[in-house]
Amino acid sequence: MSHRCAAALMVLVTLLWSIAGVVSRHLDAASGFEVTFWRSLFNALALSVALTLLRGPGLWHELANAAWPVWFSGLCWAVMFTAFMLAITLTTVANVLVTMAIGPLITALFTRIFLQHRLPAQTWLAIVVAGTGIAWMFGQEAQSGLSLTGTLVALAVPLAAALNFTTLQHVGRRRTTADGTARQNMLPAVLIGAVLSAASTLPMAYPFQASVHDLGLLALLGVVQLAIPCLLVVRLSRELPAPEIALLGLLEVVFGVTWAWLGAGEQPAASTLTGGSLVLGALVANEVLALLRPIGSLPARPTA
Repeated sequence: MSHRCAAALMVLVTLLWSIAGVVSRHLDAASGFEVTFWRSLFNALALSVALTLLRGPGLWHELANAAWPVWFSGLCWAVMFTAFMLAITLTTVANVLVTMAIGPLITALFTRIFLQHRLPAQTWLAIVVAGTGIAWMFGQEAQSGLSLTGTLVALAVPLAAALNFTTLQHVGRRRTTADGTARQNMLPAVLIGAVLSAASTLPMAYPFQASVHDLGLLALLGVVQLAIPCLLVVRLSRELPAPEIALLGLLEVVFGVTWAWLGAGEQPAASTLTGGSLVLGALVANEVLALLRPIGSLPARPTA
């Protein structure tokens, strides 16, 4: 897969991810942990069907005998699934997405520490510029009395995502394991995450309040907003460096705030628009420079 194609698919992933906020604002009665439970349950059902078609009946045996990176990645997915939707119910869409957007900084740090991944100067510069935009947005919003609880819950998403993408990168760059066996397939980790998320939130979701209308929207979130893009991003982790995936993921901030503004009446502040412009500019500049850079000048990637 070419870099251009992989980057375009990652943009599609962020577009699908970004609809969560606006869709959740149109729920009738479901709230809190119930929202997370139903979304994760529908996600698990969709992934079970998709992965069974992709992997065959051997999927369940593969899950039972999965190595530690699969289960660790699954735990990271569970934290991401649970914390994101819970945070959405506690504070504004813009606040959640802004907090999540520090992911590239954490991911770059983790890949540098754990994978010795050399990053081109343009990516570091883009991360700094994007980080500046995020810091501006967060600083201005904080002065308006944002929910501390929602912010802290949202902070768990980029931390788990950074660990997850670094793990996926480590596994994806290896053709074989140390003992010569084939490298571990990480797709089942997404299913593990969905099941763990649904199971952990079920006790707190009861008694159920969701209407039929709510269940339809939550099914949309579980399948279209979560299952499909998550399967795509696991595949893309073999094509794009983890910091670049996280950096492109910042587009979710721009898309998500826009959807919430147009579809739910959550008009972003001037600081959000200013910071979002910096984020988008950094993303575009980094991708254009990556496409123009000669192949021979690409930084070496670790083989682990």
